[in-house]
Amino acid sequence: ENTIATEWHMFTYEIAPVFVVMEEILLKKMHEMVGWGEMEADGIFSPGGTISNLYSVLVARYKRFPEIKTKGMAALPHISLFVSEHSHYSVKKAAAVLGIGTDNVIAVKCDERGKMIPSDLEAKILKVKRQDHIPLYVSATAGTTVYGAFDPLDNIADICEKYGLWMHVDAAWGGGLLMSRKHSFKLNGIERANSVTWNPHKLMGVPLQCSAFLVCEKGLLQACNQMCAGYLFQPDKQYDTTYDTGDKTIQCGRHVDVFKLWLMWKAKGTRGFEILINKSLELAEYLYKELNSRENFELVFDAEPELTNVCFWYIPPNLRRIPNGPEREKLLHQVAPKIKARMIEEGTTMVSYQPHGDKVNFFRMVFSNPATRKSDVDFLLEEIERLGKDL
Repeated sequence: ENTIATEWHMFTYEIAPVFVVMEEILLKKMHEMVGWGEMEADGIFSPGGTISNLYSVLVARYKRFPEIKTKGMAALPHISLFVSEHSHYSVKKAAAVLGIGTDNVIAVKCDERGKMIPSDLEAKILKVKRQDHIPLYVSATAGTTVYGAFDPLDNIADICEKYGLWMHVDAAWGGGLLMSRKHSFKLNGIERANSVTWNPHKLMGVPLQCSAFLVCEKGLLQACNQMCAGYLFQPDKQYDTTYDTGDKTIQCGRHVDVFKLWLMWKAKGTRGFEILINKSLELAEYLYKELNSRENFELVFDAEPELTNVCFWYIPPNLRRIPNGPEREKLLHQVAPKIKARMIEEGTTMVSYQPHGDKVNFFRMVFSNPATRKSDVDFLLEEIERLGKDL
């Protein structure tokens, strides 16, 4: 029984000494890659990016209003959080869970490429201040869910510094690019963040789930979350109790998610991850060029992919004859779901689709499987044509 507990649970050093040390070493390595090498940063592996983003709101709020922990929301002024309109829904979910309220999560406009517009962020912060609310926190995204866009982190950091906001970077998807010398520039400015979410289970291909929450200030996670339970976290143990990481978290026992990343990193090395990630981005670029050269496909926005997301419409020959307008849009909206249904029946491929803003249903191809080849991309496009040409 003890071996099972040791293998899968970590909250104190004595229960999982090896995994606790592994976590410390890998968090330190990730801090270096973010650009916090000189600082005594902190962090924790959590069950997925949604919970990592929740930690960022929790810690940001505690940093500004430590009384929240004992007094609750009634003791606080009205606070506002800012996200891009292309951000992941998890920040809104965190606001609902933490009693901040989804109405107090303010969406900032994005350009046609899906990047947050800094001037709109500043305008929205000023608007909130005029209403006598407290602008507290901004979540910038490095690799958005749909477009794979990177927000302009340096410009957002300037605004956060100017108005004293906590800057979080949700790099759940795009954080893996820090492993690539060719692509890491897309995260320039991330070193100025107060906290970062990075999911190795996305771009780096670590088995689900493996998500790191990184925070620039040492001790904040502990202060925010500790409950000092006497039956687990005795202060008079004979070892250094800073290794009892369980009181940093909102969980008690945790899975040893760090072990998966540790083993992969040992096996592949940083260069191995780099090769894998560069290959995924090459495939996205290949798909983008193929789509550009085929007449029955149309890109949702015409710009080279920054990550591995490629968004496009398939236009059946019948639809090509209809001029642009509401009628064509209505018909185009039905194309992707019909092709997807046929894909599932055939069992050949699986590609997701969705509408976004004022854009009707389009396909969103995302590469993260290291086994994918260019021939698979060719097959996918031919398959979409085959299944959709009579629509």
